[in-house]
Amino acid sequence: MKAVAALPLLLMLGACAATPKPSGQLSTYDGLATREGAVRTGLAQRKAEVRVASVAIEPTVVVAGPKTAWLTDAERALLAREADAQLCFEFTERYALAASPAEADARVRAVITRVEPTGRVASALSAASGFFIPGPIGLRVPGATGGLGAEAEMLDRQGRQLASVVWTRDAQPLGTDNPSLSRLGDALQLIEPFADAAAAAATPEGLKSRKIGDDDPCAAYGPRLRPEGFLAKMATGLYVPNLSGAKGVETTTPKTAEAR
Repeated sequence: MKAVAALPLLLMLGACAATPKPSGQLSTYDGLATREGAVRTGLAQRKAEVRVASVAIEPTVVVAGPKTAWLTDAERALLAREADAQLCFEFTERYALAASPAEADARVRAVITRVEPTGRVASALSAASGFFIPGPIGLRVPGATGGLGAEAEMLDRQGRQLASVVWTRDAQPLGTDNPSLSRLGDALQLIEPFADAAAAAATPEGLKSRKIGDDDPCAAYGPRLRPEGFLAKMATGLYVPNLSGAKGVETTTPKTAEAR
């Protein structure tokens, strides 16, 4: 009976992801190739063909538009901070982080274009059900899931685009996306796979990963592994942003770009 009840969710999980639509915020969309048949993620990318030694990562911009109009300034800052952190984590596994933009061989810029809220009440019900249906694959109440759309590009010193991604994903009722009492819960969790996709597109064939030592260039964002967030999930069944997300700063002014 449980298998029959879960069948609609399984079918939903197996559906192909929507094709991402360019927002117009990147310098160009030439050369983008859409990945067909993706299960969860809509992805169009332009893969890097040349190597650079170092990068500078610009502050992430939350684009002003109908898909982000409901966000408060504090929520915009939280999303941007998490994106900055995850992009730093991912790109420094491939490239050295330049001391300043003027010294970088390339710069990375990212924009968040779509944020769908996480349903708080349904998430609480999902967390409660998790205690009765234990396991690594969670079952969430339909209507509780949020989503994220974002874009990124890597530009050389002359402003020529070397790589780019247009990315979109919605959290799934059945899977490893954790419920959250924060309406940003799913969007915050989805930033990490977006950053990974952006860094992967900016990685030419044959480029090996760099080892991150004790002197982490991204230390300002806190540790790369966040055990307190994992422990909170184990205890409550919920994703808790202030325990799982990037380390905050005392003063953060979110950057907003007008939709084009």
